[in-house]
Amino acid sequence: MRYWRFAIYRAGMNRQDVLTTQQAARLLGCSRQHVVDLCDIGRLPCTRIGVHRRIRRVDLETFVPRRDLRREERRSLWLHRAVAGKVVRDPQGAISHARRNIERFRQVQPRARVWLDEWASILDAGPEAVLEMLTSPSRQAVELRQNTPFVGLLSEDEQRAVLAPSPSPIEPAGSRRHEPRSARPPAPRGCGCDR
Repeated sequence: MRYWRFAIYRAGMNRQDVLTTQQAARLLGCSRQHVVDLCDIGRLPCTRIGVHRRIRRVDLETFVPRRDLRREERRSLWLHRAVAGKVVRDPQGAISHARRNIERFRQVQPRARVWLDEWASILDAGPEAVLEMLTSPSRQAVELRQNTPFVGLLSEDEQRAVLAPSPSPIEPAGSRRHEPRSARPPAPRGCGCDR
């Protein structure tokens, strides 16, 4: 047990990030033996510690078919993909921007401390971990992006460009969905439509 704790903290993870085969089986709704078999044939990545297998929560989430993202979650994912582009271009600048925001948010949003601490550990893990969390459709990433420390990294013009409707190869370019906003009739007030 002591070695397991050391291995987890050395990898920069906490206990909730690593699951036993029994915990994974409960989340998948199957038997523990089935999870062991999935690990043994290589369909579910795991780490062996002696005779025990440990499964990263992220690996389990990517193994499970995910539900479709809601509209605001898709918008957040697209915006964070643009942020990921800035992280690729200037990793140190983007990460230091996020660190400053985390310190500021800790003072004004004490209830978000759990999320901010998790973001801080991801930033400590380096640009690869940051990029994974910014672009992943996993449930953990979706929840973390709701409390992003990358606020202010994209200008308003960049945000508008990312979220602007673009013609899809599946739908005709003249379809209502892809008309410029100025060509659409105004939406009634209070209907919950985006601005």
